[in-house]
Amino acid sequence: MAQLSDDCFAFSGPLLAVVEMERLIADRVAAVGEIETLGLRQATGRVIAVEVQAPLDLPPFDNSAVDGYAVRHRDLASGGDTRLVIAERVTAGRAAAAPLAEGRAVRIFTGAPMPAAADTVFMQEDCRVEGGAVVVPAGLSAGANRRLAGEDLRKGAVALPIGRRLVAQDLALAAALGLTSLVVRRRIRVAIFSTGDEIVEPGTTRPRSAIYDANRYLLASLLGTPDIALTDLGILADDPDLLADAIKSAAVEHDLVLTSGGVSTGEADHVRTAVERVGRLAFWRVAIKPGRPVAMGVVAGAQAGSAAAFVGLPGNPAAVYVTFARVVRPLLSRLSGAQERPLMALPVRATFAYRKKHGRREYVRVALRRAADGVIEAVKHGQDGAGVITSLTETHGLVELSEDTTTIEAGATVAFISYAQLTP
Repeated sequence: MAQLSDDCFAFSGPLLAVVEMERLIADRVAAVGEIETLGLRQATGRVIAVEVQAPLDLPPFDNSAVDGYAVRHRDLASGGDTRLVIAERVTAGRAAAAPLAEGRAVRIFTGAPMPAAADTVFMQEDCRVEGGAVVVPAGLSAGANRRLAGEDLRKGAVALPIGRRLVAQDLALAAALGLTSLVVRRRIRVAIFSTGDEIVEPGTTRPRSAIYDANRYLLASLLGTPDIALTDLGILADDPDLLADAIKSAAVEHDLVLTSGGVSTGEADHVRTAVERVGRLAFWRVAIKPGRPVAMGVVAGAQAGSAAAFVGLPGNPAAVYVTFARVVRPLLSRLSGAQERPLMALPVRATFAYRKKHGRREYVRVALRRAADGVIEAVKHGQDGAGVITSLTETHGLVELSEDTTTIEAGATVAFISYAQLTP
């Protein structure tokens, strides 16, 4: 189980600022301790648990960067062409038979080891062959078209740091170093369920007063990464006892219990009450829109001193998406031991005017387009409602408006964050 502090972080008083929420998560949530060894083909998306140092230089030897002729630069004439006898032919995977002698050249191909004493390679298209000799032009710098041993990575250097979430490039590097497996943290165990008497499963008969459950499918997709083991616990009714038992049971075998719905201040919103019965709440109101009613807490795990994190998201899909991105995403990074990926907001031009309250971080759903003058513009979706799913499907990302911002005028430069950055 994950090891989390069960201290009460922040609960009463004003809405919790986003930056304070992030600090609490960073300070109080620790990575799972268990590790495992996986083959390279199974390691995509997993998080490195043990630093990988290069066991050899990369490349392991000096080699040619082009097809051409390897020479000793000191043999070249200073003011004109140089004629050199072709001593031998070296292809990739083979080595020269002898060190390169004075006045000689070696026909060499890309990736082939540089002959001893050779230090420069002429591209074949810059040369002409005359019988058993090659004529090379003047002007090439010493060391041109030669790849040095270790220029990519030196033996003993850090190749893959702890916390790196492995992507294709990382696995290519590991393979180039001759590695066949990597030590990674185990998968994060996450349980999800939706709450509400008005929610029914897609594909079933829908009463007139009910809606189909979109949130679990949204969350399951967002959580469908190689480092997460997901358990879908379905839909739970608005029953405090049932919710408390379900959360307590899920905490025994999971690192994170994630719900949607039932965390606002309404009389029928029972998730907050249920968590307080079986664990401790850290916070339940964040200064963020959409998504103010988002709760975080801890519930006792199976082992003494262990705890599962709990996050209760709002019930509206757009609010679920935003709070997942800003609350659950950093929490998962902490649990998995992954290096946090900073969100890189891109400057774009707003086509809309907007007013908001001071002290609240807001996220406006926008689509991008290129204006006639070539500038990328953000076009606000026509509906702001947190329950409008098409505000997610018909847009490309979010414009982030800081707590200090109260007014945006059309034509202003705003910070755009793509949906691609907001997924785990």
